[in-house]
Amino acid sequence: MDKIIQTIATELNIKYSSVENTIKLIDEGNTIPFIARYRKEVTGGLSDEILRSLGERLTYLRNLETRKQEVTKSIEEQGKLTEEIIKDLENAITLAEVEDIYRPYKQKKRTRATIAKEKGLEELANIIIEQKEGTNIEDEAKKFISEEKGVNTIEEAIQGAKDIIAENISDEPEYRKKIKSICYREAQISTKATNPDQKTNYDMYYDFIENVNKIPSHRILAINRGEKEEALKVKVEKPEEKILQVISKRVIKNNTFSNILEDTIKDSWDRLIEPSIDREIRSDLTEKAEEQAIKVFGKNAKQLLLGAPLKNLTVIGFDPAYRTGCKIAVIDDTGKLLETTTVYPTEPQNDIEGATKVLLELIEKYNVNMFAIGNGTASRESEMFVAELIKKAKHPVHYAIVSEAGASVYSASKLATEEYPDINVSLRGAISIARRLQDPLAELVKIEPKAIGVGQYQHDVNQKRLEESLTGVVEDAVNKVGVDINIATPSLLSYVSGLNKTISKNIVKYRDEHGKIKSRKELLKVPKLGKVAYEQCAGFIRIYDGENPLEVTGVHPESYEVAINLLEKLGYDVKQLINPESLKEIKEKLAKINVAKTAQELNVGEMTLQDIINELSKPGRDPREEMPKPILRQDVLKLEDLKEGMILTGTVRNVIDFGAFVDIGVKHDGLVHISEMSQGFVKNPSDVVSVGDIVKVKVIGIDQERQKVKLSMKI
Repeated sequence: MDKIIQTIATELNIKYSSVENTIKLIDEGNTIPFIARYRKEVTGGLSDEILRSLGERLTYLRNLETRKQEVTKSIEEQGKLTEEIIKDLENAITLAEVEDIYRPYKQKKRTRATIAKEKGLEELANIIIEQKEGTNIEDEAKKFISEEKGVNTIEEAIQGAKDIIAENISDEPEYRKKIKSICYREAQISTKATNPDQKTNYDMYYDFIENVNKIPSHRILAINRGEKEEALKVKVEKPEEKILQVISKRVIKNNTFSNILEDTIKDSWDRLIEPSIDREIRSDLTEKAEEQAIKVFGKNAKQLLLGAPLKNLTVIGFDPAYRTGCKIAVIDDTGKLLETTTVYPTEPQNDIEGATKVLLELIEKYNVNMFAIGNGTASRESEMFVAELIKKAKHPVHYAIVSEAGASVYSASKLATEEYPDINVSLRGAISIARRLQDPLAELVKIEPKAIGVGQYQHDVNQKRLEESLTGVVEDAVNKVGVDINIATPSLLSYVSGLNKTISKNIVKYRDEHGKIKSRKELLKVPKLGKVAYEQCAGFIRIYDGENPLEVTGVHPESYEVAINLLEKLGYDVKQLINPESLKEIKEKLAKINVAKTAQELNVGEMTLQDIINELSKPGRDPREEMPKPILRQDVLKLEDLKEGMILTGTVRNVIDFGAFVDIGVKHDGLVHISEMSQGFVKNPSDVVSVGDIVKVKVIGIDQERQKVKLSMKI
């Protein structure tokens, strides 16, 4: 265990004691959000991102140790365990290295080598490997001819011995390690078109070559997809001569059997080593590329989930379409559905007059402030229609374009059926689009995280890993914001630390039967919500208009006494937190507190006290309020309106390895390439921008035919 702790501490550059304490907390069943928020003294204030990386490495290294023990036991049972093997296994730092060490001792299927061994040719193989001067191979081989064993000629005996040597060379961990090292340093990935005359999305890879150690993640995933779709042929180009020399130097001692051994080494390389090394390199590159894609997706998804809510607005959700009509849902400022309808302002009906009349009536009837327009099919035409429509309204109305990724997935889901059993599937998408503008987090947790649509190649990566990673991202986002226990849906509650789907449904059922939950402690009356779950979830639950004003804050019940004593020290009590005048005074006094001294007096950790001070200064504060608000528009921009050199304001919709896509109000998002993000060098686009950021961009290229816009942030 000490070795695992030391490895993680070194890799993540954190204290040994922090790693040791965190592992103890994880093993005790604490969740990452709970540890990150309420056990800062124990971990040394590690963030949720670092804690998740720590948890992942812990799982990997424990699996590695388990595999080492299994391999040791298996080799020992074969009576072949040596001090050298024990040492090599101890020093192995990856599962791939452990498998290379185990390779010679693995139970093999029937191979050419195992058949040769069955024929008794292992001794002949050893004679060849020993390379004793003066040995005549034909004389030696003659001794192994046996009709009974199926060795009929000298040539067959020598060939069988060569097969055994070839497999032994292939299985030698030292050779494989050296070969891999050369390949990772010097090999290249090359791609060719399967059909050069056919136009595909992979044109740039029709005659492409790049070093294995330089090729970026997004190119690996693009090449993999091109190969899967049979548009590309992919090859790993390796310095074969150099590799063969490396093996020869270690195998050939003199000229006795050099011809036979050179031939055997070449066979071992062509037939056994090269295909295996190819698979490993491709698999390794893919794994790293997938990890990067998952990381990018997670970061983007978190930003999207934490998008600023637009509160106190009545919104019309507008789900654009052509033939089947645009679906309309009116949602009040609490997210309640008021009315639905369908209008046909787009092709083929073009009933602009009828649609205008219906929507103006809805705007007037419900005092609508906003349109949330989905960005899918017919979005462009719908936006132009809405921009004209709102000019005719009697009070100011704005619109915003909302990503509708996953809306159709939600519409047809079991959850949507439970929420709106009497509403047609097609209309549920419009409800989702409107609510996404009002509260992105509450709405987006209802769909599978991978359907959120802010990554790259998310459908190509390991789906289990993606699921695990994104579940963690959603948990972190939900717990960062906190959840109003009296209005939260089961899907939102299920991401709260310590809760699961069953408990979440039980909370809603309890709420329906007993009315509003008045205190956090009341949660203990919910079936299956025991003391352990309560400890994990309590601090993330918000109770507005409850019995205790501390319960609209992130102060954990275990710290209530400290918070009360702190307020008393300043001359106030908890009830004064809900009085705006008193709160202003409390905030001023909290800002002047000597944290180190007060922490000692109250017998609490400094980090915990600082968190309590922050919470008491802004009770009920939504951290998303600090995030950039969506751009609200009243007019529309066409691609034809764009001119090179124009400066525009846009919203970052997606951040990928090679840049960011920005919504500037035309049909397709423009691309800011990584090279156009800053005057200086940018290693990673996410160091510069995040999803939801409002940025100023300059138009530097317009491709009317392909409907593409190039943008620059170098203004």
